[in-house]
Formats: sequence, C-alpha cells, structure tokens
Amino acid sequence: MEDCRRGSLLSSLTSLLLFFQLPAGGSAEEFVVIGPSDPIVAVLGGNVTLPCHVSPAMDVENMELRWFRSKFSEAVFIYKNQQEQKEEQLAQYTGRTSLVKDFLSQGEATVRIHKVQASDNGLYTCFFRKGSFYEEAGLELKVAGVGSVPQVHITGPEEDGVRVVCTASGWFPKPQIEWRAANGEKFLTFSETHAQDTEGLFSVESALVVRDSSSGNMTCSVLNPVLDQKKAMAIFIPGWRKAQLYADWRKEKFQALSVTLDPATAHHHLAVSGGQTSVTLEDTTEDPGGPCSILGQEAITSGRCYWEVEIRNGNRSEWGLGVCRGDVERKGWYKEHPEVGFWVLRWDGGKLYALNLSDNQEICDEVPHRVGVFLDLKEGDVSFYNMTDGSHLFSFPLTSSTGTLFPYFRIQSGDVSLTICSVVGVPTETPVPLNNPPSSLEETVNLSGNGFSSGSAVDGALPGADSPLLPYGPEAM
Repeated sequence: MEDCRRGSLLSSLTSLLLFFQLPAGGSAEEFVVIGPSDPIVAVLGGNVTLPCHVSPAMDVENMELRWFRSKFSEAVFIYKNQQEQKEEQLAQYTGRTSLVKDFLSQGEATVRIHKVQASDNGLYTCFFRKGSFYEEAGLELKVAGVGSVPQVHITGPEEDGVRVVCTASGWFPKPQIEWRAANGEKFLTFSETHAQDTEGLFSVESALVVRDSSSGNMTCSVLNPVLDQKKAMAIFIPGWRKAQLYADWRKEKFQALSVTLDPATAHHHLAVSGGQTSVTLEDTTEDPGGPCSILGQEAITSGRCYWEVEIRNGNRSEWGLGVCRGDVERKGWYKEHPEVGFWVLRWDGGKLYALNLSDNQEICDEVPHRVGVFLDLKEGDVSFYNMTDGSHLFSFPLTSSTGTLFPYFRIQSGDVSLTICSVVGVPTETPVPLNNPPSSLEETVNLSGNGFSSGSAVDGALPGADSPLLPYGPEAM
C-alpha cells in the first residue's frame, strides 16, 4: 500500500516538473487566431480593413503578424520586431497598406488597404506567431464597383423587329443585365458579352430585338450583384415597321419643311446669313450671359414634317439643334430639357448627347455632318437621323400638351456653322402653303405665319405625360 502511494507521489512530481520546463511557446502561451466569419465588402477606390484577433486575449505587439494571399511569401503586410517589414511585400500593395495599432495590447490587429483595386478581390490569411508557436485564420475580401450609366441605342432593323443595344463600362465584378418594357415586363431573351480592361474592370454589351411595334420606353438596367445597386437608362422607341428606322423611309411619309431663321429671336452673339438659312458665332470675348440660340420662323402645330441641317467645323465646337416650344424662356442661362420645352441634341466635348433633365444620354463620339429633324405630331415624337448614312440617332417622345413648336439652333463656341439645307422641290425662300400641302403626303403641317401661335389640335392619339423618355439617372433604382 505504501509503495502505491510512493509511486503516485512520484508521478505527480514528475508531471509538475515537466510543466515548469515547457518552452515559452508551450500550452501556457497557446492561442487561436480568429478572422471575420463573413466576407468583407470593399468599394473600388476606397479603403478597407482586414481585422484579426487572438483568443484568449493577450498582447500581440511583440508577435510576428503577417497578412498574405495564396502563399506565405505573397505578403500583403508584415509586422515584426515592432515595425513594418517590406522585403517580402507584393509590389501591388507597396504604399497602400498600414497597420492599425490601437488595440494590439488587447489582441486585435488590423491591416488597412488604401485605394482598393479590383485585383485586391479574393482570399487572405492572417498569421500570428510568438516564439515557435503560431496560428492563422482565413478571410475573404469582396471588391465591388459601380460603373457608368448604361447607354442605349437603336442600331437598326433586325429580322422582324428592332435591334436595341445597351453598353456600360467600369463595373466590378461582372455585372448583370436586365431589360424591361414600358409595362414593367422583363425580357428573358437577349445577348450579353463582357470584357475586362487592364485594371480588371468589366464592360458589358447587351443586344435585344424588340418585336412589339408599340413598345414605347425600353429600359436597360446594369446591376452590381455584390452591392445590389443598379443604374438604368431608358430609350423611347417610336412606332415602327422594319424600314422605318432609316431616314429615307421617313422622307416618303413626312412633309419637307422649308425652314428660315428668325433674326428677331437670335442671341446678339449670333450672325445670320445665306438668306436667313445659316448661323455662326461672332468672334467676341464678351461673356454671352447664356446659351446663344435662335429659332426658325416656322410655327408647327400638327402633322409630320422634317428639315435637314448641315454642320460645318462641328467637331471642336459646342452646338445644338432640335425643337422647342414657343413659350420657353430663353433669357440668361437656361436648361434645354424636355421638361421645360426643349428637345435637343448637343455636341460638346467630342460627344453627341440627347439632353434630358435627369441625365444627358451619350449617343456617339463621331460628329454628324448632316442631321435630319423629323417631327411627328401625329404619333408624338421628334426623331433625329444622321443623313449621311440615313441611320437613326435618337427619338424623344412628345405629349399632347406640347403646344406650338419651332426649329431650334444653338452655337456656344468654335467656328461651326449650322446651315439649313435646301429642300428639293420647295425653295427655301418660299414658305409651305398653309392649306395646300403636296397631295402625296399622308399628313398636313399647319404653319401659323410669322411669330408664335397657340396651335391647333393634334391629330391622332398621343402618348400620355407619364411616358417621357427618362432616361433614369445613375442613382440606384
């Protein structure tokens, strides 16, 4: 019995001795490294933190701390001997990382990444070592960025419908595309292609064939799946048939209108010439005090008509053309938006835009040399065409409350000239007769002499006021 007690005591003393002989990295100093359980979301260009901590809590200021990618040697940040070590740091993180030291004594260490890039997306490991003991934990960083507002264009007839294309760029990760009709119905069949630039950002192009001739507004939305944010753009598709998108077809159905400029409506910086068919900007250093615009003399109240404008030296200038209501305010600085009575295309900074209150829609970056303005007060739209190749540029919807409209021209800078083209068979100096239009036309165009008029009723049903061309702004929908 005594031998048993002696053996038990000896075993206890041996265990106690071994405990006190354990190295510094033994069980008394063991810890677990814990990282965030959910992915961390970072926005492109912003800053993000990658936090890790030890349990049980202890001072980690004298530990070796390391954040790395797929390999231990692919260091994002290294802290050792109480200072940052840069020898093993990946080049892409040079100058973009720092350590948050506020809570090191409490066992928390956090690396901050500045100016987040698409390449920062992915898995990370945080590694803590004290003596010969070490532990690590994994974490995931999801980088997300919302790119440009989508641009939507009609590219022409296709099969038994109209091909509409939506493009956007600067998104990360790969965005999702959604098409909806005016009634909110979602389209399920469309093409979609993606590409990445040198910075890893995605551009997308999606094409949809619209086969409903009364589609009205079509909306393309681009969605970031990480942030659940989207940007959208709507385009108005006028009533059509297969060949209608080209100017040659419309010229057969619309009355050619002989437009002359009205000097009485001209800004004092503009010069009118060529039998009141051409306008240029005078060479002056004086502040214009607002848009330099002029109207045509012709007041249009109903029917279908068109005119063509030749643009010379338009590439390095700022200019615009379209139609406006007769009662618009053109004094001082004013906005050229449908909501206030302007339906205008403008060339500015090397791009052609359709002007809208919520967002100006980019159309193209090639200056058109000859533009056709097709005003349809029966169906309720004004459409612009590149008359060089006959292709469609843009269409605005009009409402029944549009009222009397006038041709509108603006020149703000450069040596550009806007010249109304002579209409074959209708001399520019002879106004179109009020009650004697060509018999081959389907609709008449009522002209009210010189100056403004209240206008007559518009033939046919027009789209309601609740269906303007938005386009939607870049804010999330």
